[in-house]
Amino acid sequence: MDISKRHFLQHLGIAAAGASLVPLAQAGISLRPERHGGSAEHRYAMLIDLRRCIGCQACTVSCAIENQTPQGAFRTTVSQYQTESDDHSQVTNLFLPRLCNHCDNPPCVPVCPVQATFQRQDGIVVIDNTRCVGCAYCVQACPYDARFINHSTQTADKCTFCVHRLEAGLLPACVESCVGGARMIGDLKDPHSTISTLLATHREAIHVLKPENQTRPHVFYLGLDAAFLSPLQGRAQPALWQEADHEHF
Repeated sequence: MDISKRHFLQHLGIAAAGASLVPLAQAGISLRPERHGGSAEHRYAMLIDLRRCIGCQACTVSCAIENQTPQGAFRTTVSQYQTESDDHSQVTNLFLPRLCNHCDNPPCVPVCPVQATFQRQDGIVVIDNTRCVGCAYCVQACPYDARFINHSTQTADKCTFCVHRLEAGLLPACVESCVGGARMIGDLKDPHSTISTLLATHREAIHVLKPENQTRPHVFYLGLDAAFLSPLQGRAQPALWQEADHEHF
């Protein structure tokens, strides 16, 4: 490296260090970027009927093929868990499909230093891979372990509700391939949609994961076992269950 270039980079580093001391708000940088893309006329959400899930992993495979995720990394998968009764006399195997929850208050958005992660007006959280620097801050911020660094692209990756398929009038790959019909996606702003009807008629039986985090997730579970519910709701403690397959995103 020639002297002039080295000096230039040194001065650039000093300038950048000085700029980092300025609060982002004073610098005119929003900590929570405005939603853009999609249409505000829609709010997409997913409902998973756990009474129908058989743990076949068809959703995992179809998603990996559709979105070309690298080997060993998944945008969605079905984890297997075991619960024990209070007297330890009975063990139950449970299946829990997991994916990005497309929260209304997504903690992954404000931590992104380059605003590569953002939320569309229709609620879908996406990543601009042309801006992502692979810092993994969003991976650490997600309380659902639903993000990973794609080592093929060196950028963050996760479920997008297959937004490219939705915009073409198709179902997400995981919904289309579910042999038990456990997954459904719909528009919450349409009161006549199937998901809106089910949320209204099964209000007491539908839950979200980790509601205590106040992320307002938009992946809903029908028939969620009490072992997965928040202890703040007076239900079973998380210690009552343990993961059986140790496979993570």
